[in-house]
Amino acid sequence: MNRAILGFILAILALALPATARADAASSWFTTPQGKLRLVAAKPVVGTGAHVTLGLEFQLEPHWKIYWRSPGDAGYPPAVDWVGSTNLAGATLAWPAPERFSVLGLETIGYSGAVVLPIDAQLARPGEPLHLQTHVSYLTCSEICVPYDTTLMLDIPAEAGKDGVGYAALIERYQALVPGDGKASGIVVSDAVLRPGSMPQLDVTIASKTPLVAPDVFVEGPKDVLFGAPALQPMQSGLAVVRVPVSGDWASLPGSALTVTVVDGERSLVASVTPVAGEPLIDLTMIATMMGLALLGGLILNLMPCVLPVLSLKLLAALPRAGHTQHQTQMSFLATATGIVLSFLLLALVTATLKVSGVAIGWGVQFQNPLFLVALVAVLVLFACNLGGFFEVPLPRAVAAVAEQRSLGSVATGAFATLLATPCSAPFLGTALGFALASGPSEIIGIFLAMGLGMALPYLLVAGFPRLARVLPRPGAWMIHLRRVLALLLAGTAVWLLWVLAGEIGMRAALAVGLLMAFAALVLGVLRQATRWAMLALVLATALLVPVLVPPSRSVAAASGPWQRFDPAAIAGLVRDGHVVFVDVTADWCLTCKVNERFVLETDAIRAALTAPNVVAMRADWTRPDPAINAYLNRFGRYGIPFNAAYGPAAPGGVPLPELLTPGAVTGALAQAANP
Repeated sequence: MNRAILGFILAILALALPATARADAASSWFTTPQGKLRLVAAKPVVGTGAHVTLGLEFQLEPHWKIYWRSPGDAGYPPAVDWVGSTNLAGATLAWPAPERFSVLGLETIGYSGAVVLPIDAQLARPGEPLHLQTHVSYLTCSEICVPYDTTLMLDIPAEAGKDGVGYAALIERYQALVPGDGKASGIVVSDAVLRPGSMPQLDVTIASKTPLVAPDVFVEGPKDVLFGAPALQPMQSGLAVVRVPVSGDWASLPGSALTVTVVDGERSLVASVTPVAGEPLIDLTMIATMMGLALLGGLILNLMPCVLPVLSLKLLAALPRAGHTQHQTQMSFLATATGIVLSFLLLALVTATLKVSGVAIGWGVQFQNPLFLVALVAVLVLFACNLGGFFEVPLPRAVAAVAEQRSLGSVATGAFATLLATPCSAPFLGTALGFALASGPSEIIGIFLAMGLGMALPYLLVAGFPRLARVLPRPGAWMIHLRRVLALLLAGTAVWLLWVLAGEIGMRAALAVGLLMAFAALVLGVLRQATRWAMLALVLATALLVPVLVPPSRSVAAASGPWQRFDPAAIAGLVRDGHVVFVDVTADWCLTCKVNERFVLETDAIRAALTAPNVVAMRADWTRPDPAINAYLNRFGRYGIPFNAAYGPAAPGGVPLPELLTPGAVTGALAQAANP
């Protein structure tokens, strides 16, 4: 019986001997539900050289991945710390050619299945034993991501044991996959050209002795620039152009050194290239798509609170009147549509001129100008007083006849509607505006005209079917009460603009403008016609001087509730620390922003989400011009507000939200940014 037990023990020891020998050249496995990791050596002994070849071997379960040295839109690469090792002077990690993972619009780069990261270890004292203590931090992801930290131990003796085993063949297999200079693979990166525009691209030109099959290009450059999945253009004369979408601060690319890794099956190379600026790309399909979005966004502008006061003016014009024919109704609405389209065309020409001149441009930025606000308040007060019956300004008969015949009043109504629409950013409008303002003059004019046609569509509909205007009740005493209600609506808009003005020039100066406007309204209602004109001119001139005479006070975002002051430079650090950052760009003059705040951002559920321990909420106030906010918006291709974005470990480049927020959109963006 004792002999049987002894024989069993000897058999177990015999089976264990090969594993013990292999352990001389490999650490123990670090095993997780997602895979396993170990450190291996090419040889079981140090030898006489000054270098030892090692490898970090990952074996991953199906559908799990780790990340490359440049992980893309999310994740982070394995990090190795050799503290605690002896006889180690340094270690250099190499990266085999990676693969691309595209999920829900996010582009990540890494490895799946099995991979060995080759390591060149430099010895402090050649010929002596090497003790390795390797602390490895890595992230493995599938539908969820799991971070791991472990320490791997490996001792490599100076002399071989009788059963020592090395892993040279395994390491060499992956060493051969590390991209080189391209000479062995017959491919060379010749140049790179940045193509600006609303959808900027980086064209990388590749010379190849044999046609490229399915090339992928991984670009590493400035940290504020993101590079998307490339598209291969037709090959000509042995040259292929791979077009890589870029986002973020792409304007800084010309003159910046980029590291370009090209992978085409088993062939690969890595090269350094400095891109030059090229001509913008013309994508007719993209232009047509953006014009469609602009048309739809312009139509939705009619439903935004900014335009409602002017719609009230047109409502009165549509009421049936004695002697007013159907043809006149058609021409009135057609003239209003013409005023809208011409106003958008004028805005397009001014915007294109400013851009060519190098001036920073944006949608609604004229509301950052105190003189513009004062003039707009004055116009609204005049309209309100007119609707309230304070005054009627009789034009000379000849002028009145021309105005009636040419529908100049309706054209002016359309122009005024356009003016008040500019602080609003309707759904679909932000994308179209971003495309236009990042493109050339022709694209700006085309997109703005499409916006104008969209906003003019309801008026064109009534012009085509004038009976729609006839569904209103017949004239009567109710019209007087309606005029008064509409006058109050316009007066309320003027009060809102005074509140915006207070953020520009201070509360006292804004109150002074308000008192002068109230005094003007009183004068218009009491004094005679000649005095009215003189008094109105005096009040308007005085009001326009107020912003000049009173020193402006800078408007800043309130740091109350869950909100911190906007600090774009701090976002990257917060994300690296594992936080989710939510940015809200707003302004006092942006009514859509206020709607978002009132009905979404200030609700209990969203406030709870924004005050979670790992969430940082930042608010940027664009009431007054701010170059930092302007540059921040431009990085997303946006030139108007509202604008919101969520950042996190899964979305370090930011997840932009739609113009009109919903609780689901906010919580969804926060979750998307937090989880890869």
